[in-house]
Amino acid sequence: MRLVVNILAYNEEATVASVVRAVPREISGIDEVIVQVIDDGSRDRTSEAARRAGAEVISHPRNLGVGTAFQTGVRSALQRGADIMVNIDGDGQFDPMQIPELVRPVLAGQADFATCSRFARASLVPQMPKAKRWGNRVFAWFISKLIRQRFYDVSCGFRAYSREALLRLSLRENFTYTHEVFLDLGVRGMRIVEVPLAVRGVREHGDSRVARNLVNYGLRTMKIILRAYRDYRPLRFFGMPSIPLAIIGAALMAYCVINFLFTNEWIKWAGFTGAFLFSIAMVLAFVAIIADMLDRLRFVQEELLYFERVRHYGAGESRAQPVEISPQPAAAPPPPVSGRPPSVLHLQAALTNYDDSEEEPEEIRTPAS
Repeated sequence: MRLVVNILAYNEEATVASVVRAVPREISGIDEVIVQVIDDGSRDRTSEAARRAGAEVISHPRNLGVGTAFQTGVRSALQRGADIMVNIDGDGQFDPMQIPELVRPVLAGQADFATCSRFARASLVPQMPKAKRWGNRVFAWFISKLIRQRFYDVSCGFRAYSREALLRLSLRENFTYTHEVFLDLGVRGMRIVEVPLAVRGVREHGDSRVARNLVNYGLRTMKIILRAYRDYRPLRFFGMPSIPLAIIGAALMAYCVINFLFTNEWIKWAGFTGAFLFSIAMVLAFVAIIADMLDRLRFVQEELLYFERVRHYGAGESRAQPVEISPQPAAAPPPPVSGRPPSVLHLQAALTNYDDSEEEPEEIRTPAS
């Protein structure tokens, strides 16, 4: 069982070394711990400090954003054969000694994605600005409504992922990743749990590069959430607004017609407004249907991407023990294929056992009349 700890860092020279050294190398249930620092184009000596502390460093040539750094860490963890990946920031707000507690639900098979929760337990709520706490509460409520599961903290960057969750992740944003991960894994039915842990509420050194400007952070994060919801729930995203517009438009047009029947006068503003709103509703309904059709195509594409990742990186269970395929009674057993995941092996077995060169049936001769 291999654990890869990704430490995201940007100009964290003052703290990254202490975070690297504090990562426990011996964890019950884990055979190997790999620590790597994703240096997102730091302008200080973050990379040097991380290497001296014993971490392997992956450096971006320039600052590409927290979301991009996270995706780099995911790819590297899969390439290293991680069974579990822990993501932690390099600013020292999270205690690496809590990693064993964070990964416990994943190790026990109770979760695919475990995230540190700062607000799930009242005694562990950190001291932080009221604006940030209020913003976290709003985003947690919004994500909970979209996924239909109650969460208290969706912005924390201290998280543990199973290999299956890493293979399923499909992210596109570079600004941040925390909320998009919840939506991406939540709509796929992955098991998500919150682990209440004590966290430092304020950074010891420097300022957050993501939430430095709360207004900008809130707007960009809301855009990410809405964009993800649009992609995963297009029928609701476009269809729900069309319902009130259609009702209001139909009511205004009915009011215009009824008034004409009783007074022989048209109320033009009501007729034109109602027709306009009803037309917009029909357009949105049509877009919702088209988007829902495209969503089916996206689902197929993401399934193909998942199986390609499994083929490329290998599945965790196939690395743990070889998979044996029982031959079909009427066909020879498939040739052994080493290092491939079960899904690909079963597919190859099916293709091997399929023979489209069956002999043509003998011609049926009928007696001449």
